[in-house]
Amino acid sequence: MLKKRIIVCLDVKDGRTTKGVKFLNNVDIGDPVEMAAEYYRQGVDELVFYDIIASARGRGPILELIKNVASQVFIPFCVGGGIGTLDDIRSTILAGAEKISLNSQAVKNPDLITQGARVFGNQCIVLGMDTKADPTCPSGYRVYINGGRVATEYDAREWAVKAVKLGAGEIVLNSMDADGTRNGYELNLTKMIAESVDVPVVASGGGGKTSHLADVLTAGKADAALIASMVHSGDYTIGSIKSELNAGGIPVRLS
Repeated sequence: MLKKRIIVCLDVKDGRTTKGVKFLNNVDIGDPVEMAAEYYRQGVDELVFYDIIASARGRGPILELIKNVASQVFIPFCVGGGIGTLDDIRSTILAGAEKISLNSQAVKNPDLITQGARVFGNQCIVLGMDTKADPTCPSGYRVYINGGRVATEYDAREWAVKAVKLGAGEIVLNSMDADGTRNGYELNLTKMIAESVDVPVVASGGGGKTSHLADVLTAGKADAALIASMVHSGDYTIGSIKSELNAGGIPVRLS
């Protein structure tokens, strides 16, 4: 049986790690380079680094910071935020990223997914999806861009299926309604997307205790769970989460 992955997300704003609730009221919580090194030491499977204001400000990735984070971790490292061209993808990979997350830029230019997959491989291109419940959409969820500030015309399931056909090799699915609440993942949304595509789906938004991860990795059919607040707060370590999941019969990589 494939091992389930635990992924830590570092949301970065102006060079500092930040955390908010439902994409609002972000506060500074530390240095992303130091935090990356600590989570690597704890045994995290992968790291995701999002520059949460790059697209809104119309600028590219901060390559020097990416290099500094990459120098501290020897696990898959995914970077998103402001990556809008093949040159951006190339320079981000050269800075040390193994995967590139396309979110706002993928919606604005879907061909970037295809181009990126063709040049760098499907496994390198991750679709980042920020979604919010919307009863007017066929699936019940709408896709948002620019750090959750702008609603798109896309239905969540429709966009996920389209993006995978274009070449996305993985989806990081974020529930804006659950983001930062620590009240549990959006299981219905995660299961729906996981059953609609044939690539790995990473659940994001709402992880607050280990049982939430267990739920989304089983009932939600996610291949991986992305966490932030529950480890940033110090309430849990990667080791304690993995030990609990393993004891509950969920296959994880133990250090």
